[in-house]
Amino acid sequence: MGQDIQKIEAVMTAAPVIPVLVIEDPKKAVPMAEALVRGGLPAIEITLRTPHALEAIDAVNKHVEGAIAGAGTVLTPQQYEATVSAGARFVVSPGATDTLLEAADEHSVPLLPGAATASEVMKLLERGYERLKFFPAEQAGGAAYLKSLSSPLAAAKFCPTGGVSIDKAEDYLKLPNVLCVGGSWIADPKAIAAEDWTGIEERARAAAGLST
Repeated sequence: MGQDIQKIEAVMTAAPVIPVLVIEDPKKAVPMAEALVRGGLPAIEITLRTPHALEAIDAVNKHVEGAIAGAGTVLTPQQYEATVSAGARFVVSPGATDTLLEAADEHSVPLLPGAATASEVMKLLERGYERLKFFPAEQAGGAAYLKSLSSPLAAAKFCPTGGVSIDKAEDYLKLPNVLCVGGSWIADPKAIAAEDWTGIEERARAAAGLST
């Protein structure tokens, strides 16, 4: 079936940055998401790195107006199924396997799969995936490497994630093959634990103001 490009591109173009979050306490998910939305970042990736991630995704999508909460670090078909059941609006994976792509074919919730090499991008393009996560962005070669893919693999557009800061985000966002970036600096675990909603909103506002 391939990727629903229209659906995933709507997520990727909602704002210049998609916050990548680790939620330890599900009770903090709603006020955190409210701060992000107030700051202008509606698309939110909640990673499946804690036992409470699915609960957090469900709470944000049910109770935060304007939020588009998705699931990150999805590795298996079983996790894909669980995130869909939890109400995730999109799914993000660090890479791509045949079984995960087959699982994505069975659901209307779109997948943003990860790729780090030209061969990986080519394989995903063959499967009908043109909107991809470039991961781990900085470790895989950064903006200069991603720029080198823009001409030979022009159909692919990316969300670079991994080691991206607000300063480095600008280097990626000016590339022709980048629609947005993913980053954890806006709402890192310490800020969430401290309930620093004002700080999170301020960093979200600064990120939302980056030009694409």
